[in-house]
Formats: sequence, structure tokens, C-alpha cells
Amino acid sequence: MTDLDHLTRSLARNLKRLRTERGFTLDALAARAGISRGMLIQIEQARTNPSVGTVVKVGDALGVSITTLLDYDQAPQVRLVPAEQAVRLWSTPAGSHSTLLAGAEAPGPLELWSWVLMPGEGSTSDPHPAGTTELVHVRTGVLTLTVDGTDHRVPSGTSASFESHVPHGFRNAGETPVEMTMAVSVPAPR
Repeated sequence: MTDLDHLTRSLARNLKRLRTERGFTLDALAARAGISRGMLIQIEQARTNPSVGTVVKVGDALGVSITTLLDYDQAPQVRLVPAEQAVRLWSTPAGSHSTLLAGAEAPGPLELWSWVLMPGEGSTSDPHPAGTTELVHVRTGVLTLTVDGTDHRVPSGTSASFESHVPHGFRNAGETPVEMTMAVSVPAPR
């Protein structure tokens, strides 16, 4: 593979990643950059070697340098979080707790949590920003999920998703511990 092939493929990969991270459609980015949608498609599919002027326009529209767009050493990054580095952010004397397992910016905050709710305990949350979504998977027990004043029974093995821009909370009304995994996706600031 030639240096030009490396650059063309790097530009394609980085453009698609950056456009996705910023939440731009092809049409939106084309309009911001002042180039055609077709040209963006060709660049993202590594089917063209665009002019320096085009790369500058795309970089400006994304808010990044040409170097960032052409960096072929920029492989997808993997961040490992060992168990001892997970952060317990909430706990009770009875043994209920929530632990932030991992987080990322993609394009807004994305968090993965592990929860344990002991019988009779619960936790409530104020509304999150509009567009925030939470996913819950109950591993053991029966969770009572309350969203905007309405209770939902979520038994073991069941998953739930909900928009969390309203008051919400989790409760264990049963007699055995509830263990669950939760993901929270917050939209990027505009």
C-alpha cells in the first residue's frame, strides 16, 4: 500500500468517526464545509483523493486540523477499566450501591453502571437533560422502575429503556437483592 493509499484510508476513517462523534449528517457537514454531499461520500468511502482545499474546508467544518484528519496512526482507542478502578458513587449501610464501571464521550457522556439494591431500598434521580436515555438490564431480582410517577415492574432477565428527562428512580420492593446494569447516554451540548 502506498503512502497516498494510507492517507486516503486514514482520511476516510477519521472523517467518518469525527462526523459521527459530532452528530452531523452527510448533508449537514456538506453544507457547513461548502462541498457536495457526493464528495463527502467519496471521501468517507476512500474512493477519491480530495484537494488540499477540500480537506481544509472539511477540517474547518469539523473544528479539527488537517493533521487530525490525515493522521493514520489514529486507530480506534480502547480504554480498559480494571475492577479496582471502578468508582462506587452511592451506597447504603444495608448494602445497596451503584458503581460507575466506565464512561466515554460519544459524542456526549456515555456511562456504564452496576447497581445492587437491597430489599426495601431505592434511589431517585432528578430529570436529566432533554434527549438523555437510560438502558437497564436486571440480572437478579425484580426492579421497580419509576418514570415520571409511573411504576414499571422489571423482572430478572428483562431490559428496559426510557427517556430520563423526567423524575425517575429505582426501587427493590422484593425480598431478594436486585442486581442490574445500567447505561446512560446524555446528548452532546449544542
